[in-house]
Amino acid sequence: MMTEDFAKFFQTMMESGQSMARAFTSGMGADPKAFEAFMPTLPKDMLEAFFGKTYNPEGLDARTRFLVTIAALTMLGPVGEPQMRLTLQNALKAGATQREIAEVIWQMSIFGGLPAAQKALEIARAVFAEESAE
Repeated sequence: MMTEDFAKFFQTMMESGQSMARAFTSGMGADPKAFEAFMPTLPKDMLEAFFGKTYNPEGLDARTRFLVTIAALTMLGPVGEPQMRLTLQNALKAGATQREIAEVIWQMSIFGGLPAAQKALEIARAVFAEESAE
Protein backbone atom coordinates (compact mmCIF):
# COMPACT_ATOMS: atom_id res chain seq x y z
CA MET A 1 0.00 0.00 0.00
CA MET A 2 1.33 3.43 -0.97
CA THR A 3 1.49 5.92 1.88
CA GLU A 4 0.53 9.53 1.39
CA ASP A 5 4.14 10.64 1.97
CA PHE A 6 5.42 8.22 -0.64
CA ALA A 7 2.71 9.29 -3.09
CA LYS A 8 3.78 12.94 -2.66
CA PHE A 9 7.44 12.00 -3.07
CA PHE A 10 6.66 10.01 -6.21
CA GLN A 11 4.59 12.86 -7.67
CA THR A 12 7.39 15.35 -7.00
CA MET A 13 9.93 12.99 -8.57
CA MET A 14 7.78 12.57 -11.69
CA GLU A 15 7.22 16.32 -12.05
CA SER A 16 10.95 16.95 -11.66
CA GLY A 17 11.77 14.33 -14.32
CA GLN A 18 9.23 15.79 -16.73
CA SER A 19 10.60 19.27 -16.15
CA MET A 20 14.15 18.08 -16.89
CA ALA A 21 13.00 16.27 -20.03
CA ARG A 22 11.29 19.43 -21.30
CA ALA A 23 14.44 21.45 -20.61
CA PHE A 24 16.66 19.00 -22.47
CA THR A 25 14.33 18.71 -25.43
CA SER A 26 12.84 22.19 -25.59
CA GLY A 27 11.34 23.01 -28.94
CA MET A 28 10.98 19.37 -29.92
CA GLY A 29 7.49 18.82 -28.59
CA ALA A 30 6.31 15.26 -29.16
CA ASP A 31 7.87 14.93 -32.62
CA PRO A 32 9.72 11.58 -32.78
CA LYS A 33 11.83 12.83 -35.70
CA ALA A 34 13.05 15.78 -33.65
CA PHE A 35 14.09 13.41 -30.87
CA GLU A 36 15.98 11.26 -33.38
CA ALA A 37 17.81 14.33 -34.68
CA PHE A 38 18.73 15.23 -31.11
CA MET A 39 20.14 11.73 -30.44
CA PRO A 40 21.12 10.01 -33.70
CA THR A 41 21.88 6.30 -33.89
CA LEU A 42 25.41 5.26 -33.13
CA PRO A 43 27.76 3.09 -35.20
CA LYS A 44 27.70 -0.60 -34.26
CA ASP A 45 31.15 -0.49 -32.62
CA MET A 46 30.11 2.39 -30.39
CA LEU A 47 26.83 0.64 -29.52
CA GLU A 48 28.77 -2.41 -28.40
CA ALA A 49 31.21 -0.24 -26.45
CA PHE A 50 28.54 1.77 -24.65
CA PHE A 51 25.75 -0.79 -24.32
CA GLY A 52 27.45 -4.13 -24.83
CA LYS A 53 30.23 -6.05 -23.16
CA THR A 54 32.82 -3.35 -22.61
CA TYR A 55 31.88 -2.74 -18.99
CA ASN A 56 30.77 -6.30 -18.25
CA PRO A 57 32.54 -8.81 -20.54
CA GLU A 58 30.47 -11.71 -19.22
CA GLY A 59 27.22 -9.77 -19.51
CA LEU A 60 24.70 -9.14 -22.24
CA ASP A 61 25.76 -7.95 -25.67
CA ALA A 62 24.37 -4.72 -27.16
CA ARG A 63 21.81 -6.60 -29.31
CA THR A 64 20.31 -8.30 -26.28
CA ARG A 65 20.32 -5.12 -24.22
CA PHE A 66 18.38 -3.32 -26.96
CA LEU A 67 15.87 -6.19 -27.20
CA VAL A 68 15.30 -5.95 -23.44
CA THR A 69 14.88 -2.18 -23.77
CA ILE A 70 12.33 -2.70 -26.57
CA ALA A 71 10.39 -4.96 -24.22
CA ALA A 72 10.34 -2.27 -21.55
CA LEU A 73 9.42 0.51 -23.98
CA THR A 74 6.59 -1.61 -25.39
CA MET A 75 5.02 -1.57 -21.95
CA LEU A 76 4.95 2.25 -22.03
CA GLY A 77 2.72 2.35 -25.10
CA PRO A 78 2.55 5.63 -27.05
CA VAL A 79 4.36 7.59 -24.32
CA GLY A 80 7.67 5.98 -25.25
CA GLU A 81 7.42 6.47 -29.03
CA PRO A 82 10.46 8.72 -29.54
CA GLN A 83 12.64 6.46 -27.41
CA MET A 84 11.20 3.34 -29.07
CA ARG A 85 12.03 4.60 -32.56
CA LEU A 86 15.63 5.34 -31.59
CA THR A 87 16.01 2.04 -29.73
CA LEU A 88 14.64 0.10 -32.72
CA GLN A 89 17.13 1.79 -35.03
CA ASN A 90 20.00 1.04 -32.67
CA ALA A 91 18.83 -2.56 -32.16
CA LEU A 92 18.90 -3.16 -35.90
CA LYS A 93 22.38 -1.66 -36.12
CA ALA A 94 23.49 -3.85 -33.21
CA GLY A 95 22.39 -6.97 -35.11
CA ALA A 96 18.81 -7.64 -33.99
CA THR A 97 16.54 -8.91 -36.74
CA GLN A 98 13.10 -7.57 -37.55
CA ARG A 99 11.63 -10.93 -36.56
CA GLU A 100 13.37 -10.89 -33.16
CA ILE A 101 12.09 -7.39 -32.52
CA ALA A 102 8.52 -8.36 -33.49
CA GLU A 103 8.67 -11.43 -31.24
CA VAL A 104 9.82 -9.34 -28.28
CA ILE A 105 6.99 -6.88 -28.84
CA TRP A 106 4.37 -9.64 -29.10
CA GLN A 107 5.73 -11.29 -25.96
CA MET A 108 5.08 -8.04 -24.11
CA SER A 109 1.42 -8.03 -25.23
CA ILE A 110 0.85 -10.61 -22.50
CA PHE A 111 2.05 -8.15 -19.86
CA GLY A 112 1.32 -4.70 -21.29
CA GLY A 113 -1.81 -5.51 -23.27
CA LEU A 114 -2.65 -5.53 -26.95
CA PRO A 115 -2.95 -1.74 -27.38
CA ALA A 116 0.63 -1.21 -26.18
CA ALA A 117 1.94 -4.06 -28.37
CA GLN A 118 0.01 -2.83 -31.40
CA LYS A 119 1.44 0.68 -30.98
CA ALA A 120 4.96 -0.75 -30.65
CA LEU A 121 4.49 -2.87 -33.78
CA GLU A 122 3.17 0.16 -35.66
CA ILE A 123 6.32 2.08 -34.70
CA ALA A 124 8.51 -0.90 -35.60
CA ARG A 125 6.90 -1.25 -39.04
CA ALA A 126 7.55 2.44 -39.72
CA VAL A 127 11.19 2.14 -38.64
CA PHE A 128 11.65 -1.05 -40.69
CA ALA A 129 10.22 0.72 -43.76
CA GLU A 130 12.50 3.72 -43.24
CA GLU A 131 15.56 1.48 -42.80
CA SER A 132 14.82 -0.49 -45.97
CA ALA A 133 14.27 2.74 -47.94
CA GLU A 134 17.76 3.98 -47.08
